[in-house]
Amino acid sequence: MNSVFQALLHAPPLRNYFLGDRHNRFLCSRRTPIRHKRKETGAEEEEKGTCNELAKELGGYKHVTVTHDIKVVDEGTAQALQNLPLGSAPVLDSIVVGLDMVMRKFGNTKGKRRLCLITSAQDLLRDPPEGTKEEQMDTIADMLKKHSIKLECIIFREPGVHHNAVMEENDRLLYQFRNRSVAKVVQVDSPTSLLGALKTRNVLPVTVFRGDLEVNSNFKIKVWVYKKAAEEKFPTSKKYSDKAPPSDKFASYEVKVDYEYKSVVEPDKVVPPDQRIKGYLYGPQVVPVSNAEWEAVKFKPEKGVKLLGFTDRSNVPRQHFMKDVCLFIPEPGNIKATLAVSAIARAMHQMNKQDSFYFNVLPFAEDIREFQFRSFSSMPSSSQPTEEQQEAADNLVKMLDLAPPGREVLKPEFTPNPMLERFCSYLDLKSKQPDANVPPLERSLRRITEPDPDVIGQQTQLIQNLGKAFELKENPKKKKARTKDILAYSGAGDQAKSVEEPSVEKDRLLENTHPPTENVGAIRDSNPVQDFVAMLAKRSSSTWVQKAIEDMQNYTAALLQKSRDGSNYQKALEYFAAPRKACIIEQEPQEFNEFLTKIYERLKEGDAAKFFQLLSSKNISLISKEEAPDSDVTEEMARSFFLKREKASQ
Repeated sequence: MNSVFQALLHAPPLRNYFLGDRHNRFLCSRRTPIRHKRKETGAEEEEKGTCNELAKELGGYKHVTVTHDIKVVDEGTAQALQNLPLGSAPVLDSIVVGLDMVMRKFGNTKGKRRLCLITSAQDLLRDPPEGTKEEQMDTIADMLKKHSIKLECIIFREPGVHHNAVMEENDRLLYQFRNRSVAKVVQVDSPTSLLGALKTRNVLPVTVFRGDLEVNSNFKIKVWVYKKAAEEKFPTSKKYSDKAPPSDKFASYEVKVDYEYKSVVEPDKVVPPDQRIKGYLYGPQVVPVSNAEWEAVKFKPEKGVKLLGFTDRSNVPRQHFMKDVCLFIPEPGNIKATLAVSAIARAMHQMNKQDSFYFNVLPFAEDIREFQFRSFSSMPSSSQPTEEQQEAADNLVKMLDLAPPGREVLKPEFTPNPMLERFCSYLDLKSKQPDANVPPLERSLRRITEPDPDVIGQQTQLIQNLGKAFELKENPKKKKARTKDILAYSGAGDQAKSVEEPSVEKDRLLENTHPPTENVGAIRDSNPVQDFVAMLAKRSSSTWVQKAIEDMQNYTAALLQKSRDGSNYQKALEYFAAPRKACIIEQEPQEFNEFLTKIYERLKEGDAAKFFQLLSSKNISLISKEEAPDSDVTEEMARSFFLKREKASQ
């Protein structure tokens, strides 16, 4: 496989970023495919001097100099690319000289070849002796297609560059190559995006699925599915052996590992592969499972893709995408499938649905992590942010947004993996200098891993306003109170105190409430209140809240039914007061209100009627909106709960 890497650098901004003193030469050598020994490359530059075969034979093609001929990539090639001077030359002259170098080297032999053009496209193209510029571009495109040469054109222009008529004409002519399917043209505006646009290798597309896209039982479309994006893995490391003699030219220096399996009964006997079977630990025992048994119980789903429905694109936020992205295309050569996919894609675009067949894995309900944080509105007034603080925090979040309206910073297709880049550059350095230390991170990679200094510098006033809006105070350490003491019900005196100092009471509960670390799954007789709090604090699943309420309701009802002459009323009173406060803290007022309503309807006609009078005297009733904003009960409804129920029963 032959690949030609033609670096045609004549963009003035590149001198400062890549060819100046701040440039990291090891990073550049990483981008040059040094490790692919089967590839051959050449380099040319545009400067005031002229040195190329076309200029010698035909004349013209000035200011284009070939630094070295096409050859197998070595360290000298990388060094030549690093030291290319910058100049000015027409874009088409550079492409023609590079095309001539490839044709002279390989002729009509088959192989994959590539030309890479990095340019600012700011120089005026002269008119050809015959025909128009567009016709000249078509001629070059025909030559590229005839010799199976792919052109990669990267247009580099820094932000703020004024576009003129010359640049617009050059862009239009370069995009003509793309329209002829012989070139890939991208525009970048920073050294980081330029680094990401330089692809050192092309991944051969392989289908992950070929079959039917089933819209319904009578409508199926033949599609092929490719991976659009996949995680780039680090190079695998292999063990190296230095035991082979240096004189052995055929030594592979590889380490091979063989395993022997021996019987427990006969330790000296090696068990052959056909007598082995996999075993799996189940407690202290090992359970053997044969391949035939595995095949019998293995789940074998039907392979296919079914369309479930359509939704608005705003309902699928980008942060919900999981795993790799796949691309659906119609089966090549199938006209009916092509028309069907095109029709669906256009209709989806018109209806503001997803306008392409990109497959993204979305989370199921079990994959979503629920974090039920308390709302600021439920906090005491002393803990709520002011309008100035809220505005300062909002401005900070907007400043750090990587995808503001109209543009996107660090686009995935132009952002290289900084860890992979640094690993490969350091590996190249270690091969030359075994004792070398890890070099500092190159500037273009720091723009990925660190906040943009330009953005931070422009928003200095905003950051200062954020610091002024918040006053930092030392948080004194307080002794933790026991959960049982915190959730104990308040007496009449305590109730009056909580009315006078509501914020102090809430702050004390918030600071001292810590869910138990014990894994509790049911209400037990030893400490029902603590078990209830532990179950309520479990947020791994929403079913734990419902289970805690139901178990506490059944436990309390059983306790009241067993009570003789009010012997268990004090315990039951505690079991009502504790869940009530816990539901206020955990923002579950509806659960407690249903709990109280159900148990009251269940036991109000029996001997437990006196117990509910005791609850009313202790002001233990429904949770109102004043106590929990999520409640649907007003304060008046909570006060008259038992009274209205008694009148209704009469």
